[in-house]
Amino acid sequence: MTPPVKRRPTGRHHGDLRNALLRAALELVAERGPHGFTLAEASRRAGVSVAAPYKHFADRETLLAELATRGYREQRDRFAVALGGSEDPVEQLAAFAAAYVRFAEQEPALFDITFHAGLDKPRFPELDAAGGEVSALLLPVARRAAPDGDDAFDLLLRVAAAAHGLAVFLRQGLFGMGGGALADTEQKAARTARAIARQDTA
Repeated sequence: MTPPVKRRPTGRHHGDLRNALLRAALELVAERGPHGFTLAEASRRAGVSVAAPYKHFADRETLLAELATRGYREQRDRFAVALGGSEDPVEQLAAFAAAYVRFAEQEPALFDITFHAGLDKPRFPELDAAGGEVSALLLPVARRAAPDGDDAFDLLLRVAAAAHGLAVFLRQGLFGMGGGALADTEQKAARTARAIARQDTA
C-alpha cells in the first residue's frame, strides 16, 4: 500500500483571498499609515504569492479604495444610529460630532484610509457613492438647523471640520490616553458642534 503523500504547507489557506488581503492591508496601514506599504507586502502578510492580489485589485489604490468605501459605510451606519437619539437637529449634529471622534479612535486604520490616502474618487465610483451616502444622511439635519442650502452645507462642513480636528488631536495623544480621553473628546466635539449650530440658528 502506498503511503499518503504529505504536502508541505504553502501558507495560510484562503477561501476568501479578497478579504485576507483587505485584512492584511488594514494591519499594515495601522502600523505605517496608508502610504507605507506595497501590494507585495500585503501579499506576504496575507500568506499568498505577490501575484495573488491582481486577481482582485488592479493596484494598491484599488485595494485602498475598497477599504475607504468600507470606511464611509461604517461611518454612515454609526452616524445613523447617533442621529436616532434625538429629533433636535442641534443635538443630532452634536451626536454626529461625537460619533465622528469615536470612529476615528476605534477604527484608526479605516479613518486614515478614508481621509488621508489621497484617493481619486472619480476613478472609483463606488467610493464616490459611499461618500455621497454620508452626505445624504447628514445634510437634511443641517438643513433643519440652517434652512438656506448654502448655509446648511457650510454648517455641516464646520461641524465636521471641528470633529475631525479634535479626532486628530486625540489620536496624537494631546488629550491623554485611554477610554477617559475618548469620552472627554466626544464631549468636546458635541459641545463644539452645539456652539457652531446654535450660532447659525440664533
